[in-house]
This record gives sequence, C-alpha cells and structure tokens, in this order.
Amino acid sequence: MRHRFALALVAVLSAAALASCSGGPPPQVPMPSEVPTAPRYAAASDIVDTLAKAGIPCTVTISIVPLGGGSDITCTATVDGPSFDLEIKDFDSGRYSRDDIGNSIASRRTDHQTIVAAANWYINVVNPTYAPQIAKALGGVVLPGDELKIPDYPLPSIPPTPRYDTVQQLAAALDGVVGCQDQKPGGNGSLTCETGSRVGHTPNCANLQLYAGDAERDKALRTAIAYRGVPAYLATAANWSVNLCDYGLADQVAKALQGVVVSYDGQ
Repeated sequence: MRHRFALALVAVLSAAALASCSGGPPPQVPMPSEVPTAPRYAAASDIVDTLAKAGIPCTVTISIVPLGGGSDITCTATVDGPSFDLEIKDFDSGRYSRDDIGNSIASRRTDHQTIVAAANWYINVVNPTYAPQIAKALGGVVLPGDELKIPDYPLPSIPPTPRYDTVQQLAAALDGVVGCQDQKPGGNGSLTCETGSRVGHTPNCANLQLYAGDAERDKALRTAIAYRGVPAYLATAANWSVNLCDYGLADQVAKALQGVVVSYDGQ
C-alpha cells in the first residue's frame, strides 16, 4: 500500500507542477460512456455487503473515510477458492461529478489497473481474471487497464521434464505432495484446487496450468511476476506450472515435482 500512496503523491505533485507551468490543470478525462449510471451505493461497505450476498465474501483489511467525502475500503475477496484484493472507492455524488470519477478511473487504468465501475463507485480488481464476476455481482462494467508491457525478466533454468499429458495428472502429482482437494477444472489446460492438507497447513488455493510450448510457459511465468505489489510463487518445469497461494509450499512442491521456483515477493 505504501507504494501506491507514493505513486498517488507523485501524481498529485506532477499535476501541480504542470498546472504552474501551463496556467491550469490538465483537462479531465471524462467517464467512459459505457459506464452505467446505476446502481449507486451510499458507502463502500454497501458494496462489500452486496458482494457477500452474491457469494463473494470480502474480508475488510483497510477502511478509510477521505477528507473529500465518500469512503474507501480494501478487502480480500474469495472466488471459487482463490483470494485477491479489491480496492473499493465510493464517491460522494454531491461533491464529485461523473467526470471527476472518470478522471480518477483514467489514472488507475494508466497504471495498468483493471477497474469495475458504475455510477458513483469503482473497484481496482487486483486479479483481473475475476473482474467479470465482480462486475456481474455489482451491476458494473469492466474497464481494462492499459496493456502491461511485460519485461524480459530473467528466469531460472527450467527442467525439460517431467511433462504431463493432462492437468489432472499434474493435480494428482501435487495431491501426493501437499494435497490438491476440491479440484475445479478450467479452460485451456487449467485447474484450481486447495493445497496444504497433507502437510498440516491451512488449506489455500493453487492454480495449475499446462502449456503448449516453452514460449507460452515463459510468457505466463513472466506475467505472473509482473504486477507491482502482488507476490507470486510458482513451481514449474517442462510444460506446467503451479501458482501457489501458500507461498511457503513453493520450495517443497518444486523439489518434489522436480521443478524450480519462479517468484516475486511483491516488493
């Protein structure tokens, strides 16, 4: 969070500097026309309550009442096992116009954030994969962030074996090491499950993925570690990866499955 606040401060100072040089602030970026004018929420807590009623619990970690009115909440949402943060901003419509809110959204999208928005509120969905489900639950629309240019991060030497023909085979191997219960197959060779049961850990999510080739795998690994402030710990080899929500299992899983760890600590 400190990093985000620092970025916000830089943005404010940059805007002030521009204003002093040009004689005024830069023009606002209007609200995108596809953003609906309803539903409105009186407070960010009402958004959290609506998510819960839709089957998406979100545990509040930070709650702020800004000086300019409205309310901000950061919470950890859980959808089908995986957990991720939501940064919710609810605006006082008496103080902020639709385009004021649109201008704030634009700055977020420039910073590669995926936004769900409607009326007088928006949410930064830290894991963009689940943005459509958040939007459906709340009656908003998804506004993708500017494309994140993935740097050519160095990767460790990735073993060419073992390979798996199906993601279910990978899940069975993972289950034998740390557990892989409540399996939910996804599309394109993916599967989610709960790990930790075999080693006395609190159950936590894992995302399993098979790849068609090394280039696809390496791009996915670099993308997983590219989001500022979002830690990622993956075990990988050959044509597969296991993205572990329980970071403490990464070394154990990689060793047992004869792979290596690719990680980013979020700093």
